[in-house]
Amino acid sequence: MKLLYTYISIGAAATLTALAQPSLTIYNQNFAVVRDTLPLDLKSGTNDVRYTEATAHVEPDSVILRDPSGKSSLQILEQNYRNDPVSQELLLSLFEGKTIDFQKTDNFGQPTNEIIQGKIIRSGYVPHYSAMSRYGYEYQQAQMNYAAETGQPIIEVNGKIRFGLPGQPIFPDLGDDTVLKPTLNWLIQSENSGKLDAEISYITGGFTWEASYNLVSPEKGDDVDLTGWVTMDNQSGKTFENAKIKLMAGDVKKLQPQNGFIQSFSGIGGGGGSGMAPPVSEKSFDEYHLYTLERPTTLHDREMKQVEFVRANGIKTKTAYVYDGLKIDQNRYNGWGYESIRQQREYGTDSNKKVWVMREFVNSEANHLGMALPKGKLRFYRRDATDQMEFVGEDEIDHTPRDETIRVKTGNAFDMVGERTQKSFQVDSNNHWADESFEIKLRNHKKEPVEIRVVEHLYRGNNWEITQKSDPFLKTNAQTIEFLVQVKPDEEKTVSYDVHYSW
Repeated sequence: MKLLYTYISIGAAATLTALAQPSLTIYNQNFAVVRDTLPLDLKSGTNDVRYTEATAHVEPDSVILRDPSGKSSLQILEQNYRNDPVSQELLLSLFEGKTIDFQKTDNFGQPTNEIIQGKIIRSGYVPHYSAMSRYGYEYQQAQMNYAAETGQPIIEVNGKIRFGLPGQPIFPDLGDDTVLKPTLNWLIQSENSGKLDAEISYITGGFTWEASYNLVSPEKGDDVDLTGWVTMDNQSGKTFENAKIKLMAGDVKKLQPQNGFIQSFSGIGGGGGSGMAPPVSEKSFDEYHLYTLERPTTLHDREMKQVEFVRANGIKTKTAYVYDGLKIDQNRYNGWGYESIRQQREYGTDSNKKVWVMREFVNSEANHLGMALPKGKLRFYRRDATDQMEFVGEDEIDHTPRDETIRVKTGNAFDMVGERTQKSFQVDSNNHWADESFEIKLRNHKKEPVEIRVVEHLYRGNNWEITQKSDPFLKTNAQTIEFLVQVKPDEEKTVSYDVHYSW
């Protein structure tokens, strides 16, 4: 692509506008990496260069300016960043003590043809207002007090002092040093004179993304067709024309300089399979996954743009029913110690009656997927007898590598009920043991048989033994067991077990 550029002389400085094709790598926690091409025409010695095309949320200390060809070494003696773009209040402050013209307005706020002159005694401008969050409470209070005391302009008109503006101010020439938008100033040392296409890259806030998936099932059966979307949001204060966009998948650690907190940022991923060329390509990058939009796109400021990044048909899914009857009032037991909980008979005996509806599928090539899927929302639809889609539930997934199983909850079963009851409890603190028994009743009001996965949490201790049981169980972790229970139509099935704890 041909590089277009403009040089505007302001004193000894050159203001650069980069119109080459920019590129972005977007992360999902309000930041991105921006790369742009800058045409430089340097003289031998020191050069004063002004760059005004950065976003409004650039992190100045992240800026890297280099010659990508490696032929020139750019020594930056100084870098200065100003982010006090022109506002009416700022311009009033620049003309304090001076007389300017004001265009009077009528009672409806519309300008008239009458011009009066007024001397700006006080502008009402509060400097460094945006720095409050960086410098702490005392600085914030000082600035707020300053704004309360001096935040209203004072104008002298015809020898009389008045609060507020007498009309719309008309300012003289702004001068060379006025910042119209966020600006980077470099003092660059160059051994030789000549032109080069430099690269500027920096981290900026004001970007985010999210992934979402739509899964559609037929009226009968659990096979689904999946379509995945990436939604990109640009609130950076800058439009990126015809940009190359990449999206990073993974948990990338990034320090937050404004408040000192450390956060993890997550990226984006995708892939998938129809007969057409995918709109997004994927490759491994360091410990993450990097996804590239295959065609350049324009991302306007304050715009949300969606791009399809994965499509797959005929994915085999399974519907599972799960009854997890444990219900604990956390507010009631807030602050209780483990020994107190262990000996409290009523702890964990409240019953949840809902049976969860779970959907699960394997993210594998054999199942028409097999690409890293990013964190996002899954929406499930099912076609009815008239081929119309009805919404039947949604949930979220975390970043999921290929060949992993995805399990999500889409709602509660209408025609199934569970009931969990404590039948006995004994504890001997002196001899360090406790015995407890539970009975779980499952009722199926559907017209077909179902398999319900009954989950039980053995919360009174890590050392336990099931001494009696009505059905086989599977130990899933140190304090959880599961029963797979077949329940016929209109049947009530009872599962029971006794557990012995020791410590």
